[in-house]
This record gives sequence, C-alpha cells and structure tokens, in this order.
Amino acid sequence: MAIPAAAAAAYRAAAQMATPAASSAITPANLPGGNFSDFLSGAIKDSVNTMRAGEHAAGQQVQGKANLVDVVQSVNAAEITLDTVVAVRDKVVAAYQSIMNMPI
Repeated sequence: MAIPAAAAAAYRAAAQMATPAASSAITPANLPGGNFSDFLSGAIKDSVNTMRAGEHAAGQQVQGKANLVDVVQSVNAAEITLDTVVAVRDKVVAAYQSIMNMPI
C-alpha cells in the first residue's frame, strides 16, 4: 500500500523543513525582508530541486551506482512534490475561476 510510504515521506519532508539549511531556502512572508513572492519563488525552486534529485537518483540506479532504498525515497519525494504542485495549481485555477464568475 502506498499510504505508509507517502506518510513516511511527508514526515521526512517535515523534519527536513525544521533544519536550518532548509528553512533558509524558503523565507516566510512574515519575516522582515521576506514577502510572498520570495516565499513562492523559494517553494518553486525547492520543488524543482526535489524533482531533479529524483531524476538523478533514478539515473544513478540505471547505471548501477545508487542504493535502491535511496532511489525509492528520492522518487517518492519527487512524486509527493509533484502531487502537491498539481494540487496547488488546481486550487489557484479554481480561485481564479471563482473570481471571474463574480458579478460586478
């Protein structure tokens, strides 16, 4: 079943968010000097980096240079990231459509 693996990946991602190195990549909007566009830009860059890490790990496994467990974790993190990006995109499109349907 994929749910325990997804839960483990989500827990790992949340634990990584608590580390100082990961928290410096994304600046929350309520910190001095940070704004929403910086936060969004950081989140997008983090998503792209996660996807690239999954692709790189899969490529290393094809060449026989990577541990299978690390590959599965990287690919699972990339899959969860992609699902999150798609869900956010769907919410943004739904919000835009809702605004466009409002009477003036």
